[in-house]
Formats: sequence, structure tokens, C-alpha cells
Amino acid sequence: MKFKLPLLFIASFLFVAFAVPQKVEKRAYKEMVKYYGIENISKEVISIPQNLNQKTVAEFGNENLFKIMGSNNKLVGYGYIGNAPSKTATFDYLVLFDKDFAITHSKVLIYREEYGGEIGSKRWLKQFFGATPTSEEFVYNQNIIPISGATISVRSLTSEMNSLLKSIAILQKTKAL
Repeated sequence: MKFKLPLLFIASFLFVAFAVPQKVEKRAYKEMVKYYGIENISKEVISIPQNLNQKTVAEFGNENLFKIMGSNNKLVGYGYIGNAPSKTATFDYLVLFDKDFAITHSKVLIYREEYGGEIGSKRWLKQFFGATPTSEEFVYNQNIIPISGATISVRSLTSEMNSLLKSIAILQKTKAL
């Protein structure tokens, strides 16, 4: 009984610690409203069972994969909020998909480094638009343009996008999406 209470505390702390932070949620919501031009967007969380989540490369949990609903509860697309490593910190990003899971928009929501923030430029992020779970893999310095001073962040986001698309392909194959 002595060990159950500390384990319960640690487990509940970990659950809360890895949820999408409220500040990130607010920025993601503002970006979705701006992108879709719909004031009353709502999110419908897509829950992925733990056993299936373990088979994917990307992490699905804590409400980071969701349907985006517009007026009259009509599906307008899908969204994913992720967190990726940079040189000494991490950054949060949003990826929006159409109804067929093709990337339509992406945004770096919070970048915590002094250098490398150029990965948040619309021009650079457009490289990912149109990619689907069956698209060719993104490769740094081949079909992804490098950015001087942001090498680690560019490689990190490129890897995250590849992982996300591969994971969505797995979820589609298993009929989870």
C-alpha cells in the first residue's frame, strides 16, 4: 500500500505534464480560425487506443489529434499538435489536414530558441503542403530546403512530419481513422 500512493501521484503527474499546454491550445485555435475563416470552430478529439498508439512513430494522446468541425458540426479537416526538439529546447507546431489527410497548412506555434526561428516562415513550411500518408518521404537537403542557422530544427521538423504521415498511414490501414 505504501508504494501505491507515490506511483499514483507520479502517474497522474505524468498524465498532466504531457498534455497540450493551454497557451499552445489557444495559439492553435487562433490559427485554425484564421486559416478556415470560421469563427466557431470546435475540436473533436480522436482517441487512439494505447496498443495501436504503440505501433505508430508519432505520439497520439492528450488530445493532440482531432477533427476540426465548422458550422452545423460539419467536418472541415483534421489537426495535429506536436512538440519537437530544437538545439536546447523544444518547439510546438500545428499541422492541418484536409478530409483525406493531405497537409493543407502548418504553423510553428511556439519556438523557444534564440536561433532557428526561420522554420516558422510560411514560405519554408509550404514545402510540406499537399503531402499525404502515401507521399514520398521528406529528405533534408533533397526535397526539403535547409536553413542556415536552423539545421537542427529543420531536421527535427522534417523528421516529425515524416513520422506523423507514416503514423497516419498506420491508423488508416487499421481503420482507426
